[in-house]
Amino acid sequence: MNETNQQLVDMMEHVWSSISDLCDGLTEAEWKTLTDCPAWSVQDQVSHMSGSENGILGNPDPDHTPADVSHTRSDQGRHNEMIVDYRRSWTGQQVLDEFRANTAERIAFLRNRTDEDLAAEMQTPIGPAPMTEFLSIRIMDAWVHEQDIRRALNRPGHMDSPAAAQSVNRIIRAMPFVAARRAQAPDGTTVVLEVAGPAGRTSFIAVDGGRGRELEQAPDSPTVRIALDAETFTCLGCGRWDPDEIIGAGKVSIEGDTALGETIVRQMNIMP
Repeated sequence: MNETNQQLVDMMEHVWSSISDLCDGLTEAEWKTLTDCPAWSVQDQVSHMSGSENGILGNPDPDHTPADVSHTRSDQGRHNEMIVDYRRSWTGQQVLDEFRANTAERIAFLRNRTDEDLAAEMQTPIGPAPMTEFLSIRIMDAWVHEQDIRRALNRPGHMDSPAAAQSVNRIIRAMPFVAARRAQAPDGTTVVLEVAGPAGRTSFIAVDGGRGRELEQAPDSPTVRIALDAETFTCLGCGRWDPDEIIGAGKVSIEGDTALGETIVRQMNIMP
């Protein structure tokens, strides 16, 4: 396994270990604390991750119909709710025990893959892609859910890790599409997006021919400059926080074409 692939597996193991440590010793009241995901508690977050990995391991889904799926928006969302609701009768510790067992099995599987195995194409949430891309998506998913748990329990952390930087970067990489297609920025628009913090970076975006792309250098006179911290950016990009509330609270700075900047902020959610 080459160094890059080894680093990906290390990141996956590290974020799962961080979640395990974070949840160790939680009371049942803490397990039932609601998070920014609609209707999901801390326990539901871990149930989702454990149930997802259980399916990836090849185990069948439970024969279960949730009582309420009104907060879901897609078939995938309804499937996720089924996995979560099935485990709601469990204690938090039971969910954590399963999570630890499933993630340990997954890491053992990944450690035994060759570079050729990890380069093989498979179906992913973004279509056919190498297994390494699927692993990168899983790292982001786990890290984002870890942050959901941390905010709910008021236990901030793990914002300065390689997994954090990779996860934030995946959201940044979607911003040219957001600017051009979703915010409908006109051709000739340039955007400077400043995401502050150890996990953040600055991105330069240009719109041309109805398409957005990242620039290697800063534009001389950007149409709009948007600045915010990595936590706020992640919560907007993953649909956790309401953009109008964020704008109203002054948690994002917009210079230049303010109207366009606010439109981009309102369209940042890349989650289905």
